[in-house]
This record gives sequence, structure tokens and C-alpha cells, in this order.
Amino acid sequence: MIKRYPLIGILSVVALFTNATVALSEDQIYIPLISKGFQHQFWQAVKTGADQAAAEFGVRITFEGPDNETVVDRQIDMLAAALANKPQAIGFAALDSQAAIPLLRQASEAGIPIVAFDSGVDSDIPVSTTTTNNRAAASLAADKMAKLIGGKGNVAVVAHDQTSRTGIDRRDGFIERIQSNYPSINVVTIQYGAGDQLKSTELTKAILTANPDLAGIFGTNEGSANGVVNGVREMNRRGLVVIGYDSGKAQKDAIRNGLMAGAITQNPVGIGYETVKAAVFAVKGKTLPLTIDTGFYYYDATNIDDPEIAAVLYD
Repeated sequence: MIKRYPLIGILSVVALFTNATVALSEDQIYIPLISKGFQHQFWQAVKTGADQAAAEFGVRITFEGPDNETVVDRQIDMLAAALANKPQAIGFAALDSQAAIPLLRQASEAGIPIVAFDSGVDSDIPVSTTTTNNRAAASLAADKMAKLIGGKGNVAVVAHDQTSRTGIDRRDGFIERIQSNYPSINVVTIQYGAGDQLKSTELTKAILTANPDLAGIFGTNEGSANGVVNGVREMNRRGLVVIGYDSGKAQKDAIRNGLMAGAITQNPVGIGYETVKAAVFAVKGKTLPLTIDTGFYYYDATNIDDPEIAAVLYD
């Protein structure tokens, strides 16, 4: 069963993203969350879950991220600023799985627990990581792709990056499942669009031009998947199987009108909620699991309106 996290006011939280320092009472737990961005509806949903947990546990949080998911240096600056405010714990979704390790080590040495969320780091510094099992989810996307194209043909991947843990795991989960289980399917190219819809659109058009016999494309996050759909539409490539990742209105509309076959949905509200909950527990000295798996599901036109699926989709 899916744990319910009410999707209240997701669009209204956009205006709440800020880099401003918030005045805090001396006895209130302060937990800054540094995300990978806030331009996608996914991050808005994560913040909604974090706000719900903050209200429930009576803690103060801030939630911020860089303007896009390519500016690693900007995210590192945000992490340094958060540390300077002497928080009791930090939630961190790494754009680069290694670049932040020196600052995270500094936090750990100062007794500030780190809870990684969405995208982990290549280190044992975080006390826990709240995330989707991205390899398993991408493997499921590969199985769905293989079935829809009849177990043979050429496919491509438009990934959001090759530095974050999510980018690496979704790419590798898809490719490894294809290579191990479907010998008649060939992954002809992997392109990286930084999760940017416009860039992913242009990459998709270039892929389609170079591979006129392409049977399918997998887009590894919200911006990538929407870019793939736009590229397919602009090139008028009917019959091409598109599998996406995440949710949002554009993907849901694409599935309803047949431009996208289906997508993997995460549980972003749950990710935000469990991250703050884990940070509170860490501050109080409670033992946490190394990974908090918030789950994933595949949705398409046949189940998009089922209550269990609708509970983890977002606009």
C-alpha cells in the first residue's frame, strides 16, 4: 500500500522558495533542505511533504535549490551558507555525488547529521538517504519498453545528468536490464539534457534524425521526458514508444493523449516528509535505516486514474 501524503497546495509553494535567512527561536530545531532545484513540479511536491512534516514535528525548515540542475557550484554555496547558520541537521539532494563531500564531512565533524534525499552521495556521511530505488524503477521502465516494442529494435536514453546518483542509477538500471534480458534490443545512444526541457527537445530531434528506425526513447526525469515528447511531436514520429519518469501535468497529458506510453512515478511528497522526519529523529539520537525507500509505480492510460496511483501523481 502507498503511504498517503496529502498533495495540498503544491503549486502555491513555488513562491515560498527563498535564499533568505529566517529568524529562528533559540530552542527550535532548524533543518535547512538543499534540493537539486525548484524549476520542476517534482521539487515543489517534495517541499510540500517537507512542510507537512515540519508542521507535524514542530520544527523550522527552509527549502532552496539552484535555478537549474547544472549549477553544482551554486548548490555548494547554498550548502556552505546553511552550515554557517548552525542548523541542528541538514537535508541534502546532491547534484554531484562527490562535489559536496568536503562540506558534508565538515558538518559531520561538527555533529550536524546529514539526511540525503532523492539523490545520495558517494560517502557514508549521511545518516540516512530518503529516496526511490532508482535502479529498480528504471529496470521496470526497461521491461515496459521491451514489451511495447516487441522485444527487439533500437532504443535511446535522454538522461538528466551523469553526475547525480539519480542520473547514474536511472541510466544504468535501464541499460543493464536491456542488456541482460533483451539481446535483440540495442541502446544506440545516451544523451544528457541536464533535465532541461528545451535542451532535451533538441537532443531528441537530433536522435530521431540520426536514427530513423528508432523504436523507443526513455526520458529519465520530468524535464527529460517532457523534452522527449516535444521532440517526437515536432518530428511527427508516430508509433515511437516513449517511457518517462516522474509526473506533472505535461506528462499526464501526454499519457492521456497517447504521445507517451507510460512513466515511472515516485512519491515526492513522501520523500520530503520522510526527509524531515528522519532529520528530526537524527537530532534526537534515534537510529535510522541507511535507506528509506519511498516507493515507485508504473502508470499509463489504463491506471492513471486509479486511487492508489493518483495518490502519488502531482500537477
